[in-house]
Amino acid sequence: MVKDSLSESNIGSSEVKLLVPAVDVADPELSIVIPALNEEVTIAGFVDWCQEGLRAADIRGEVLIIDSSTDATAEIALSRGARVLKTPKRGLGRAYIDALPFIRGVYVLMGDADCTYDFRNLKPFVESFRAGCEYIMGSRFRGYIEPGSMPPLHQYFGTPVTTWLLNFLYSSRFSDIHCGMRGITRDALRRMDLHSQSWEYASEMVVKSVRMQLRTAEVPVRFLKDQEGRLSHHKRAGWFSPWHAAWINVKAMFIYGADFFLLRPGLLLLLLGLLLTLPMALGPVAVGRVTFSLYWMLVGLTLCILGLHGVYLGGLTRVFFDYGGQVTSRWLRAFSYTRSVCLSTLAAIAGGALAAPLIREYLHYGLRLPADVGPANHLAVLGLLFMVGGSMNFTFTLALHAAAAYVRHK
Repeated sequence: MVKDSLSESNIGSSEVKLLVPAVDVADPELSIVIPALNEEVTIAGFVDWCQEGLRAADIRGEVLIIDSSTDATAEIALSRGARVLKTPKRGLGRAYIDALPFIRGVYVLMGDADCTYDFRNLKPFVESFRAGCEYIMGSRFRGYIEPGSMPPLHQYFGTPVTTWLLNFLYSSRFSDIHCGMRGITRDALRRMDLHSQSWEYASEMVVKSVRMQLRTAEVPVRFLKDQEGRLSHHKRAGWFSPWHAAWINVKAMFIYGADFFLLRPGLLLLLLGLLLTLPMALGPVAVGRVTFSLYWMLVGLTLCILGLHGVYLGGLTRVFFDYGGQVTSRWLRAFSYTRSVCLSTLAAIAGGALAAPLIREYLHYGLRLPADVGPANHLAVLGLLFMVGGSMNFTFTLALHAAAAYVRHK
């Protein structure tokens, strides 16, 4: 006999239905949460593997299958003692979002229902959880990859390259960011606030684990070939599916690491711009046989504006992805409202004062500039930098405080 309950999903308006087996586990410490789509070939063996792994790890656990199948996957899983959350077909990442309100365990273990990850060996994950880890990545490259289980393109190019890219962007040291077998505490999963609807959830989780400064471990896992009669989801979807998955995963890395492309490059451009602009404030500067004139100063002004743009957008990005609040506090201290607005006003006034002589010359010559370039031109460019910088600083201060208020009340 199967008990069931009807509940509204926490996101969207579609209903999800929780099916509970007649023999259920009370107060599980570990929840094995697995999306499944038409896995009737493997689901029975998979649930059995999970039960075997729970017994071997000596931990009380539940198996929760998020199912959007059109075959008998749900019925088979229930018959083996798993809970089943029936949901519409909305994507792999969305399955975990839908499942969050129904997860009962303190710890969460994720993976696939196709028996490619060996869930009979859960003990390393349980040991890491009990040692205080909040996020645990499985690693096929540090464990075992059965010959023929991974396409060569994935094993020797796709996964290593995207793993290297993420480690480069986030200064992390993962060896296999696409490993589907991974663990996280329920509290960390809730705070992580996943948004990805499809395959890119994998990169979003890894990136946010770094952003959140979670206590992280990596454990070796066994990766096995598809069982006979079972076709992988990528093969079902067609040849383009792996490329699409790679593209959206890289997109997630870039979006959640946008400050990498903004903050430090912006600081570098700002420094180069100031080095070109400030020394020529009173006129051309000769360095050996090279004379840096007004045109170089205009290049410096352009670099300064681009640099300020990068720094300010990078600062906002860090606020939006600041889970602990320390980064936001530092930016708010650096750009306190009163001090920052006053400095912006002073910069605008100083810029206007520096540009005033050139404006007077312009009016004196009948709205035409004189042919010769003098100190007034150089000071006017410096004044323009002050006015633009003051305006950008003022608008950034407003945006920073608005973003911080939004994040805090979210």
